[in-house]
Amino acid sequence: MTIVLEAKGITKQFPGVLANDHVNFDLREGEIHALLGENGAGKTTLMNILYGLYQQDEGEIWVNGERAEINRPSDAIALGIGMVHQHFMLVPVFTVAENIMLGAERLHRGVDEAKRPWWQRGFFGWVAELERLQRRAVEKEVVALSQQYGLEIDPHARVGDLPVGVQQRVEIIKALYRKANILILDEPTAVLTPQEVEELFRIMRGLTERGVSIIFITHKLKEVLTIADRITVMRAGRVVGTVKPEETNEAQLAEMMVGREVILKVPKEAAKPKEEVFRVEDLRVRDLRGLEVVRGVSFSVRAGEVLGIAGVQGNGQTELVEALTGLRPVRGGRVFLDGKEVTGRSARPLIEIGLAHVPEDRQRHGLVLSYPVADNLILCTYYQPPFA
Repeated sequence: MTIVLEAKGITKQFPGVLANDHVNFDLREGEIHALLGENGAGKTTLMNILYGLYQQDEGEIWVNGERAEINRPSDAIALGIGMVHQHFMLVPVFTVAENIMLGAERLHRGVDEAKRPWWQRGFFGWVAELERLQRRAVEKEVVALSQQYGLEIDPHARVGDLPVGVQQRVEIIKALYRKANILILDEPTAVLTPQEVEELFRIMRGLTERGVSIIFITHKLKEVLTIADRITVMRAGRVVGTVKPEETNEAQLAEMMVGREVILKVPKEAAKPKEEVFRVEDLRVRDLRGLEVVRGVSFSVRAGEVLGIAGVQGNGQTELVEALTGLRPVRGGRVFLDGKEVTGRSARPLIEIGLAHVPEDRQRHGLVLSYPVADNLILCTYYQPPFA
């Protein structure tokens, strides 16, 4: 198979950290090459170099048999390289089509940026030009791409209203819209449900069948054995080895990742539930469109018990959790915590009586990224002693 992308002797050092140490890596046409390693192994740094977000201190990058100088993402895009970051690069208030067009507007006009009048440059210039673009043509192209690659999506939908799994599709289509034939997926399953992971794998296989080559960054052993054609393992900034899935197993991959034997199975003791601590009776919740998406749901949870709620995307799980944690109005039914009714309470009173919520999208709904860790840790209790 033809090698479409190759990194030769890539070295990258940050203050006090050797992130990549003479790394060699290649990607073949139409394959899924998994890059496996623990957090901090150097996987994302290497991909950021290939995408032009960082520049290597040493080493070379070759694309389609020719040496390439990639100093910025636009260089990578021009070479047919696209990247879907672990934390999506989308504008929540824009539609799907607007997000996909963003940064690629001049592709439709064929006008060099430097030749435009000054009033057409910058943000306001972009807004003016956006209104002149053939919006319908762009939306049709988005629909055509989504149908071609099995990425069902509404180009008119507001991105901020979409589930995480659908936002990921937007990022993939955004790369394909820019004619990417090499796609880097950075920890794409980190925020997906098992059902969404299966759907992503189906999409990935569909892409490779159409000639797209994929680098799949992860630290999940079962996933690479399921989907990858080859697996390269990194540890402490170095490549430990490259293997085929049929030639290895989870135990061997884990040992390559950490440098020692790893026990993968932990004995599970039988649960010993105690008294009931949480109860939901005939709960009814509506979504943002006013449609009832939670219809008469009832369940209870006992102390010491783990209750799983399963379902494919869009079946009301998100709305259910938001209603239980005070983030969405309850339209009917009752909720009890430790025997006391808490139906309709807002988030703060629920937190104060011991109900916590780890959101689906931790960046948007769980953290303030510009704050230090210590400040984030006290976001729910900053107004109480000893902080107040």
